[in-house]
Amino acid sequence: MSASEVRADGKRVLLAKPRGYCAGVDRAVEAVEQALEQHGAPVYVRKQIVHNRHVVETLESRGAIFVDRTEEVPEGALLVFSAHGVSPAVREEAKDRELRTIDATCPLVTKVHQEAKRFAREDFDILLVGHHGHEEVEGTAGEAPSHIQLVQSAADVDGLLVRDPEKVVWLSQTTLSVDETMDTVRALRERFPTLQNPPSDDICYATQNRQVAVKVMAPRCDLVIVVGSRNSSNSVRLVEVALSSGAGAARLVDYAREIDDAWLDGVETVGVTSGASVPEVLVRGVLDHLAERGWTSVEEVTTAEESLVFSLPRELRPSRVRA
Repeated sequence: MSASEVRADGKRVLLAKPRGYCAGVDRAVEAVEQALEQHGAPVYVRKQIVHNRHVVETLESRGAIFVDRTEEVPEGALLVFSAHGVSPAVREEAKDRELRTIDATCPLVTKVHQEAKRFAREDFDILLVGHHGHEEVEGTAGEAPSHIQLVQSAADVDGLLVRDPEKVVWLSQTTLSVDETMDTVRALRERFPTLQNPPSDDICYATQNRQVAVKVMAPRCDLVIVVGSRNSSNSVRLVEVALSSGAGAARLVDYAREIDDAWLDGVETVGVTSGASVPEVLVRGVLDHLAERGWTSVEEVTTAEESLVFSLPRELRPSRVRA
């Protein structure tokens, strides 16, 4: 049966493209793999390198040790900063403990950090749209704590106090829902009409692309299965986008074994996608699981092509040999 054919009983899978690993995640995971290869185990990683259970468990099996606090790392050891970034205070803690560090922060997160520092130098009040407690938000806020206020939703806007309504700018966590973020920004602009925008879009290209693909696919789906971990902001957002875009139902799973066959009762079209921190092997597991239950026809729904690649952190790049 060709990929474009639909079975007589109507069962088919729509597979979103793009899906899965983004350039920042690919770089961060490879950074830990290369650190293990070049330096040997153990390699310590502050927080989860990316928000995916399978990735973390796989790296642990190879000798990576994930810690919540810098003080858990033995003095002088090797520490990798996760893709979500860290605050200057964390960098100082690592320096104080004489840790060797590798910075695997996604370059798109680093861009937001640079924006925060720039606007703080210019003495703006910075309204950071994001989720309380998320590592990325903690890292960005730590760049200019006296200038940044967190805004989680439009409901927070009325309670904001700024020093000068003419000098206010908004920035955002990179993994948010585009639609929800813009709802919040609209509310901010009603309150502060001269609100400045970030110099460039803060929500990452991969987050946006995966949401667009789901928006296109969802109205045709009785069920959308999003492969991703529950602590992955962008994966959780994909479930929300699927539901708001017309999917009959949407579920988040780490592994194919978590799919409840009851979810498939009365379902003909299943959409499948994955968050930006999810390796393709987990998606293949879901497709195999569905094929065993009769969903053998797979049609890829392509809304963008991605070619961006980030180079490894400089600490892991081969030394240039001088002639």
